[in-house]
Amino acid sequence: MQKNNIDRRNFLKIAGIGGAALAAAGGATYAATKFSSNAKGKIVIVGGGAAGLSIAARLNRWLENPDITVVDPSDRHYYQPGFTLIGGGVYGADDVYKAQKDCIPSGVKWVKDSVAIVDADKKTVKTIKSGEIAYDFLVLTPGLELRWDMVEGIDEAGLGAGNAHCIYCHSGAIKTWAAIQEFVKKGGKGIYTDTYTKHKCGGAPKKICLLTEHHARKQNRRDAIDLNFYTASKELYDVPYFTPRLLEIYKERNVHLNTNTRVKGIDTASKKVWLDTVKDGKIVKSVAEDYDFLHFLPPMTAPKFVTESGLSATSGKRVSEGWVSVDKHTLVHTKYKNIISFGDVSGLPTSKTSAAIRKQVPIAARNLISLMEDKEPAFSYDGYAACPIITDYGHVLMCEFDYKKERMNSFPLNMLDMSKESRLAWMLKVYALKPMYFYGMLNGIA
Repeated sequence: MQKNNIDRRNFLKIAGIGGAALAAAGGATYAATKFSSNAKGKIVIVGGGAAGLSIAARLNRWLENPDITVVDPSDRHYYQPGFTLIGGGVYGADDVYKAQKDCIPSGVKWVKDSVAIVDADKKTVKTIKSGEIAYDFLVLTPGLELRWDMVEGIDEAGLGAGNAHCIYCHSGAIKTWAAIQEFVKKGGKGIYTDTYTKHKCGGAPKKICLLTEHHARKQNRRDAIDLNFYTASKELYDVPYFTPRLLEIYKERNVHLNTNTRVKGIDTASKKVWLDTVKDGKIVKSVAEDYDFLHFLPPMTAPKFVTESGLSATSGKRVSEGWVSVDKHTLVHTKYKNIISFGDVSGLPTSKTSAAIRKQVPIAARNLISLMEDKEPAFSYDGYAACPIITDYGHVLMCEFDYKKERMNSFPLNMLDMSKESRLAWMLKVYALKPMYFYGMLNGIA
């Protein structure tokens, strides 16, 4: 297993792989720190993940008299994009987290609790154990929920049983790498799926499939495994600039592709997965497939309290998933103008990735401060998101795009042909993005 322990001392050195990119990507440290405002108001941030702590740090820098409270129950703060690299044996289990107390910005209050309900009319947040917290302005960034209960026959605690795995939680990612190695040694049929709801890091199921394939080649065991990828979508990828090469890769690697198919349930005892083919919202075929290794995704929705608080969208094809109703450019709630929401919980029509959050944070922070100053929110988010699809150990297809699904390659990657996988993009993914996250985003400077 390749180890990638990176400390603060080595941050700038490693960032030199794409030094200009790291400076340009978030607008340089100077741009992030020179702005200030004397606006006042009590800010409550629900959620202490990538979105919540990044905006807490940004507001803490920009407000001269910040009054910020973060509500979050977690002991650990995970760099979740690293879960794929744990599942592929590149990172170790301990390489992707820090203690949450060490990630909370200095001066920001931390209520270590979960939210039960938000009363947006009364401007209060009710917690499970700590009572009510009043706010003037609310940042709603609790992330999303992995809905294990929506897959029959398995839950999070049962991951690994019957060789059914998922890298979308830390323990699951650890089990996945051990299982991939054993699967390649023994051989057999591998099934990989995504899910039908909006989900975070839509590229991750594709990545773990391709890493399995390359690991098998490296072990001279490729002929021993049969790989099958099932997507609930009508196509493998929906960004036209990058899709042709991704399709070529799946064909070249002999990974069988199936569309419009979702997981209904898993029988871990007999190693069978029930798959429904859905077209025009109707199930047209149901089959049970045998497998020797399975990687699946559970459906994902907004936390229950979001819908119960009346903050979710009430129309659209994903209304049942509960995403927060926000203006897609200003990130302000469509009904309550003192609420900002972005990140995984939001109904923004773009991919749910940490790269998207990194671009959303400064927009959300500046617009929130404008609201605090009784001004109209003037900063606009263009839908930028990025998905670094790992195609093998050493290359990444770096997919960057906007709301229109048009490519938006960042400097210096925009000087290269990014319609194909890149060694530089791999170096950025493995060595640069994690320290940029912990020492840049979470400190409000990237």
